[in-house]
Amino acid sequence: MGVVTQLVTQMFADARNLANHPELSVALRTLPNVDDLLREALELQAWWSSQNTPQMQRRGRIIRTELATLLREHSSQMAAAMRIPLQDLGVQGKDGTGLKTEIPWTRVHSRERSPSATIGWYVVYLFSAKGDRVYLSLNQGTTVWNGGEFVPRAPEELRARVEWARPLIHQEIAGRDDLKDQINLDALKSHLGRGYEAGNVLAIEYERSNIPSPDLLIRDLVFMAGLLGVLYRTEESVPHVPGNLAPEIIEIQEVAALTAGRRSSMPMGQGFRLTTDEKRAVERHSVRMASDYFAAQGWSVKDVGDKESYDLLLTKGAQQLHAEVKGTTSSGTQVVLTRSEVETQRRLAPHNALVVVHSIDLDRKADPPCASGGVLQCVSPWDIADDDLLVVSYFYQTGL
Repeated sequence: MGVVTQLVTQMFADARNLANHPELSVALRTLPNVDDLLREALELQAWWSSQNTPQMQRRGRIIRTELATLLREHSSQMAAAMRIPLQDLGVQGKDGTGLKTEIPWTRVHSRERSPSATIGWYVVYLFSAKGDRVYLSLNQGTTVWNGGEFVPRAPEELRARVEWARPLIHQEIAGRDDLKDQINLDALKSHLGRGYEAGNVLAIEYERSNIPSPDLLIRDLVFMAGLLGVLYRTEESVPHVPGNLAPEIIEIQEVAALTAGRRSSMPMGQGFRLTTDEKRAVERHSVRMASDYFAAQGWSVKDVGDKESYDLLLTKGAQQLHAEVKGTTSSGTQVVLTRSEVETQRRLAPHNALVVVHSIDLDRKADPPCASGGVLQCVSPWDIADDDLLVVSYFYQTGL
C-alpha cells in the first residue's frame, strides 16, 4: 500500500472513530461513503471523454483511490470470505492509462491468482457508459496477449469459462433473486464493454437512483467475494479450466520473465502449474496414445524422445515419419516448441507430423499422478509457418 493510500485510509479511520464528537458532525457529513462514490462516478459518466478533462480527473480519483481505499477498509471480511490470506487480497481501480476508458472499474481479487485484470477471476464494480447503473460483477479477464497487443478473448472461450463457473456456485446463490446472469453496459466506443458483458458470471445491479446503503453494499461485496473464493479453490484442484493458458505455457512465460529479470504477471496458484510427476504422467500418456494411433495405421513405432529432437520414429516399408508429440490438459490451441524442435521439424518436412493430445484428464490425487483420456489430433506433413509462432523472449547480442 502506498504512502498516499495509507494516509487516506488513516484519515477515514480517524474521522469515523471520532464520529461521536458533536463539533465534527458537519465535517463528517461530507465524508464520502461507498454509496456516495458510486453515485458520483455514475454522474460523471455523462461527461465521459477520452481526454483528461476535469470531470475525468475527478472520476479517476474516485475509481483509483477513494473507492479502492474505502473497500480496503473491509479487507479482512473479504479475505475471510474468499479464504485467502489477508496479504493476498488486492483492490485495484482503473479508468484508463493515457486515454480515459468508457467503462471504468474497481476490482477485488487475489494477487496470486489474478495478478492483472487480464488474468483470472475477480469481483468488479463496472460503471455503465450512460451512468444509469453500476454492476457488482463476478467476472474474469476478457482480453489476452497475442504477442504484440491485448486483444479480446473469443466469445466462445468466455462462454465456456462462464459455463464452467456457474454450476460451482449454484448452492451458494440459493435464495437470492437479485443476481443477474446478463449485464448491459451500453458501451459504444470500445470493445471492452462487450467483453465485460460476455465475461460476467453473475452480477448485482444498482441503479443510480436507488443505490442501497453502505452496509448493504458491503454485505453484497463480501457475499460476492465468497463466490469468488469458490472459483479460486476449484481452480486449484483441477488440471485445467476452459480458456486458461495451458500450464506448460504459463510455466514457460514465467521462466522467460524471471530470466529477463522481470516479475512474472502469470497466476501463481498451484492449480496453474503441473508438478514434475504430473508433467511426466501427461507426457507418457500422450506418447502412448500417439504410438497406438500410428500402430493402428500399420506403422512400426519407436520412441526416440530420449535421444532425438522429436518423439517417435515411424516406419512403414520404405517410408519414414518423424512425429513430435505434445500432451496437454488444456484445449490444445497452443503448445510449447523449443527452437531445436522447430528447426528439426522444418528440416524433416514433409516426412514429419505433429500430434497433439489435448483435454487430458489428470488425477492429481493419485500417487503417482495418473493421466487418461484426451483427444488426439494429428497434422502430417507439418509445415511450421512463422505466423503461427509466438515469441516468448529473445536472446540479444549486446556486443559487449
